[in-house]
Amino acid sequence: MKIGVWVDGSMPQRGETIRGYVQGIHLLWLQGAAQRRLGVRQELGLGQRQLVMPATVELRYRYNPDVKSLVAMVPAVIPLLLLLIPAMLATLSVVREKDLGSIINFYVSPTTRLEFLLGKQLCYVALGFLNFLLLVALAVTLFDVPMKGNFWTAAAGALLYVGCATGIGIFVSTMTRTQVAALFATAVFTLIPASNFSGLTDPVSSLEGFGRLVGDVYPTSFFITISRGTFNKALGFGGLYQSFIPLLIAIPVLIGLSAAFLKKQEA
Repeated sequence: MKIGVWVDGSMPQRGETIRGYVQGIHLLWLQGAAQRRLGVRQELGLGQRQLVMPATVELRYRYNPDVKSLVAMVPAVIPLLLLLIPAMLATLSVVREKDLGSIINFYVSPTTRLEFLLGKQLCYVALGFLNFLLLVALAVTLFDVPMKGNFWTAAAGALLYVGCATGIGIFVSTMTRTQVAALFATAVFTLIPASNFSGLTDPVSSLEGFGRLVGDVYPTSFFITISRGTFNKALGFGGLYQSFIPLLIAIPVLIGLSAAFLKKQEA
């Protein structure tokens, strides 16, 4: 007879506590079984001898059972690459015109701020989605990490995520005047939250304070869930739809803020 106990490891301390309880229950059952067998042997007059353990505990991992680092890290690195580069390219697309003075063409044209920003963003969204396809191909062929789930779910999540990444870049570009300042600010606002608070190494649920707040709202946290879910857990849209909602909300919020801070003329 086999008995399975599933322990959620997304909360490490809680998972270790539950694992200790399970091991304690197993040890208590072994002691009871040993006493019962010893009592039976004494009744039959067979004497005492070393008893063989009737059951053992075997630890198995539901996802990534071989505990290979590539299987866990490759799907998580894809969101980092799709965040930094598209965000920087989108940032430079606007702030470079400020730096060179060509932004005056926008000031004197009838183009609205929203039209101007979307025109700058869409080309980099397409470029970022192409990068996603190349990264998936490299993950499957070069690193031998199979995509067990639905590819179209991952592709839809990547499209929304690249929209968020370029939206961050566009927002930074409306707040800065020089290319150097824009690149520095974009690197700070993308790499630090994405690498420390998005669940790359530690689950967001295990964070506390400001780190937990950032992890709960930052787009990378949700796309890492989508990426790992489709690569490692064989999930589709039905199991990951909750991670799409924050990405859908983030895109209009970022574009709206960018349009609000972009001036139609120099102050």
